[in-house]
Amino acid sequence: MEEKENNNSNFSYTLLRNTLIPELLGQEEADILYWGGKTIARKYPAENIEDILTFFQKAGWGELTAAKEKRREFHFDLKLPQAKEHQEMDRHLEAGFLAEQIEKLKGKTAETYIMEKKKQITFEVHWDR
Repeated sequence: MEEKENNNSNFSYTLLRNTLIPELLGQEEADILYWGGKTIARKYPAENIEDILTFFQKAGWGELTAAKEKRREFHFDLKLPQAKEHQEMDRHLEAGFLAEQIEKLKGKTAETYIMEKKKQITFEVHWDR
């Protein structure tokens, strides 16, 4: 029974993200979702990287891993589900969330760039000196 409820939950989420939100936001979708992700991060602040990874799982955003940290950037990999509707989803909400979380953790202004690949997305979060 739990599996069926989870499928319904995934369908609802996908329906909102792939159908309703793009229709409502139009050309401004990416910018509004990025801002929305930053807002969510302010309401659910992370104390460390592990908290960010856990939040992604709980939010149903996918399996996020911390790939590498460089001098002024952090790379996260998001493994995409096999379903086509998840692979075509705009990921600016997640990008804004990561930018705000890293900004708070590092104490520096941060911005996230999205690198799309076939089976995963890499988020590169860059911060100021």
